[in-house]
Amino acid sequence: MNNDPVTLASFDAPVNVLVQGASRGIGLEFARLLLANPAVGRVHASCRAPDRAPDLQTLIQAGGERIQALTMDVTVEASVAEIAQSLAANDRTLDLIINCAGVLHDGDLQPERRLADIDPDHMLRSYQVNAVGPLLVAKHFHPLLADRGKSVFASLSARVGSIGDNRLGGWYAYRAAKAAQNMITRNLSIELRRRRPGVICIALHPGTVDTDLSRPFQRNLPQGQLFTREHAVRQLLRVIDSVTSADSGGFFAFDGEPIVW
Repeated sequence: MNNDPVTLASFDAPVNVLVQGASRGIGLEFARLLLANPAVGRVHASCRAPDRAPDLQTLIQAGGERIQALTMDVTVEASVAEIAQSLAANDRTLDLIINCAGVLHDGDLQPERRLADIDPDHMLRSYQVNAVGPLLVAKHFHPLLADRGKSVFASLSARVGSIGDNRLGGWYAYRAAKAAQNMITRNLSIELRRRRPGVICIALHPGTVDTDLSRPFQRNLPQGQLFTREHAVRQLLRVIDSVTSADSGGFFAFDGEPIVW
């Protein structure tokens, strides 16, 4: 595994970042690795309840003024708007926005294996978090993206959201919500190309990562297909560092390879 530092050399330093969904898992690891990167100026780490996220609190205590916890629930538009307005009022600009919050299973919400398992409320919950959440972040935070140099709006998607790659079926809510998120990313790239031509919008597939989201489904994975959080995030940061305006609107795997829609 390549654990060399990710330079973020394609961005103008200092790089200011919003990590949406930073309480645990991949989002927390993004915050940790970005905070350790000397090219990064400030990390804004958002989640629904930072005070109840002990690992994030430990990171904040170690990071000092370079990291700020934000209380933001992407299922509540007023919450998203309030944080964006607060950053704007303090003249904060962003070079990179990474949407990490997602839901695959949560209590009674579980991936469906067959039509009989479909629950409309679960479908809507998945769509609200996985698709509408990143869209609300784009709506309220895109004015904060810096006009200078390169800026990126990235959302963690999943290969199971690819319609062209779907050969197994099942997981109706999650697949559909991630497919919707992919369309939203594509739409954003078209609109923002006209209004903010320097903004690159991409969807990213991190692979199967050892997190709470994937843990119930790791048992039968082939050797080498389960990534640590650190490895996955380093890979994704390399993709983010490598993309150019020509890649905006694209869907990329952790190794930089495009994924069919």
